[in-house]
Amino acid sequence: MIEALDQLLSEARVELVGARTPAALEALRVKYLGKKGTLAGLLAGLRDVAPDERRVLGARANQVKAELELLISSALESVERSALEAELQRERFDVTLPGRRVAPAGHRHPVTQTLDDLVEIFARLGFAVIHGPEIELDYYNFEALNQPPGHPARDMQDTFYVDAGPLGERAPGSPILLRSHTSPVQIRAMLRQRPPVRVISPGRVYRRDDDPTHSPMFHQIEALYVDRQVSMGDLKWTIEQLVQGLFGRDFRIRLRPSFFPFVQPGAEVDMTCTLCGGKGCRTCKGTGFIEVLGAGLVHPQVLRNVGYDPEEVSGFAFGLGVDRLAMLRYGLDDLRLFFENDLRFLEGF
Repeated sequence: MIEALDQLLSEARVELVGARTPAALEALRVKYLGKKGTLAGLLAGLRDVAPDERRVLGARANQVKAELELLISSALESVERSALEAELQRERFDVTLPGRRVAPAGHRHPVTQTLDDLVEIFARLGFAVIHGPEIELDYYNFEALNQPPGHPARDMQDTFYVDAGPLGERAPGSPILLRSHTSPVQIRAMLRQRPPVRVISPGRVYRRDDDPTHSPMFHQIEALYVDRQVSMGDLKWTIEQLVQGLFGRDFRIRLRPSFFPFVQPGAEVDMTCTLCGGKGCRTCKGTGFIEVLGAGLVHPQVLRNVGYDPEEVSGFAFGLGVDRLAMLRYGLDDLRLFFENDLRFLEGF
């Protein structure tokens, strides 16, 4: 038996020298080490051997098995390495050849640039970014914001209702719409958490309007801060930081009384005209200021609608059109340029 094991090992070494492929090595492994291989056949005869001799033969058989496994593994590693080297030789690159021309890198859209810069400014002021659905329920878009059915402010929105008639008017009983502002996200945020709440809600909004300064789809950022003793002074300071962070420290703002159903008191916010620098021009009608956003203190009824006590907390809210700010930032007079995807225009940014 010992001689047979040594003979098996010797024959395997000879055959391994001639095995040049992984398939040939696998065939040899099965031949010698498989369940029905040569070694298994020899070990089957151990049951007929005396116990003392069986221990000696078993130890030698284990040595032969281990050596065969090592030989096959080493041979397979050598074959694979040789194959890799041959492949590398075939696919050698000439590094002296001129490189291929790379297409010009793309860049962010001017509206996206403005939106990202606004978010960064708000982040420095401690505001968190939240998002909500663009297909919204009437309750969040209007009713919770102090605009019940029949309220005249609903007509100001020119809303796209999902279930609409042939002319786009609201069909009876349809409460689903494309949000006309991102304020519904603020309602959802206040319903989820207790004060203090300091958030901004950027995103796309939709209104039935289309001219050089209006688009049926545009971008807004709305800011909300609710806590104890929030005042108009806090609102004015925040907007100043926003405008000056985007346009520069030389830009000033002013607040004019105005009406919005979800704030009380409300204000229109003007900023230094970007075209004349406050000197007065046709765009600002000689005033040196242009309107940029609406703002105010959150209406007590809106606070009640989300379960807040207006005797305990107060807050401010304001919303601005990102596309309009981008127009002012880059000196454009037609909003539609942003959405026509004319590369000649976009490459200017």
